[in-house]
Formats: sequence, structure tokens, C-alpha cells
Amino acid sequence: MDERELLDEQRAYYRGRAPDYDDWWMRRGIYDRGRQAAEEWAAQVAVIDAALAAFGATGDVLELAGGTGWWTERLAATATSLTVLDASAETLERNRARVQRADVEYVVADLFDWRPERTYDVVFFSFWLSHVPRPSFARFWALVRSCLHDGGRAFLVDNHTDPVQQPPRRDPHVVEYRDDLHLRRLADGSEYRVVKVMYEPAELEGLLDAESWHASIGATRWFLFGSATPA
Repeated sequence: MDERELLDEQRAYYRGRAPDYDDWWMRRGIYDRGRQAAEEWAAQVAVIDAALAAFGATGDVLELAGGTGWWTERLAATATSLTVLDASAETLERNRARVQRADVEYVVADLFDWRPERTYDVVFFSFWLSHVPRPSFARFWALVRSCLHDGGRAFLVDNHTDPVQQPPRRDPHVVEYRDDLHLRRLADGSEYRVVKVMYEPAELEGLLDAESWHASIGATRWFLFGSATPA
């Protein structure tokens, strides 16, 4: 398939989903799976919170694909300066309203075309790597490297395939699961192809090692997370 056409569809899907994206993170509405699941979700988020705190996202921080701001809030608490990029202006408006920090710089940009004008101490991205097509993996990590000062570091958070529930519970937006790809439907009935590459920690560490990164990747039941430093 044509990668540019696919990425255009993916971008359009997330623009359309901006109004209800927070329902997924808050586990409400169609994502409400009961009190026990909500408590487990919160406990796993707390694991990532602790890992990010231990990592120390300090100095000049760049957040790629900042979304509606759940992690931006955390980064703003530790960063000296914070720049947030996303391809969706609608999503960044929700981020700005949540964070309410005049000193955060917001940039609307397509990450597959954007190039940095400066470098940073930390690059952070959540629930983004899984949306990078496998053929663009090396190119994306080269972009991350170009964003970092010497000695800079990256931290990522993403989805992890549930190893407990078999078969995995379906996402209510997903019409069809394909290899590294979802067909998703919005509330208005429109359908879009969305890249969705699910990694395991050892696989991702190996891929990053091949691109000359030192990575330490862990996982909870539902989340993949960890840090990477250019070799």
C-alpha cells in the first residue's frame, strides 16, 4: 500500500477522534470495563509514572505526538522548557486547555515531514511508536537522534499486547485487525486504516540495538515503556 496515503488516513482518524480520545484514557463510556479493570489500569499507569520519575525528564524536553496532554502535564512539572508537537491542531487545543501553561510551546507538524530547528535533553513520546510503519522505524529513530543534544535521552510509552486475556478484548473502534494495521471506525461511520505495530520488550530492544541505541524496555500487562540512549 502507499505509505503516504495510509499516514494521511491515520492522521484524519485521530483528528476525528480528538473529542472522545480522553474516554479511552479515563476508561469511561465504551471503554468502561468495571471497577476492577479500572483499578488495574490505574496501578499500571502508576508503574509508568514511577519509571518516568526515575528517568527524570529534565532540561529542554520535546514531546512528540503530544495528544490531549495526559503526559504533557507530567513533563511540564519537571522540564525547564517544553515543546509539544502533534499533527492534529484539534488535539493540541485540548492539550493546551488541560495543561494551561503559557510557557509550553505548541507546534502543529506532521512528524513524518518535520525536522528539528534545535536539540533537546529529552525526547518523549507516548502511544506513537506503534503508529510508525515498520519500514519507517529506522528513519523515525534517526529523527529522534537528530533532536537530541550529545548525551540526550529518549523515553517512550505505548500499548502492549495483553498476555493474560486470550483472545484479547477488542477495541470498540476496531473493525478489523490485520498484521501491523487496524481498520477503525469513528462514531459517524467513517472508516480509516491505522498503523498499529505491537512490540514486545526484547524485540524492541533488539531493533534499537541494530540502530545503535542502548535501550531498556519493560512492560506491564497493557503498557510498553522504557528509555533509549544513542550509542
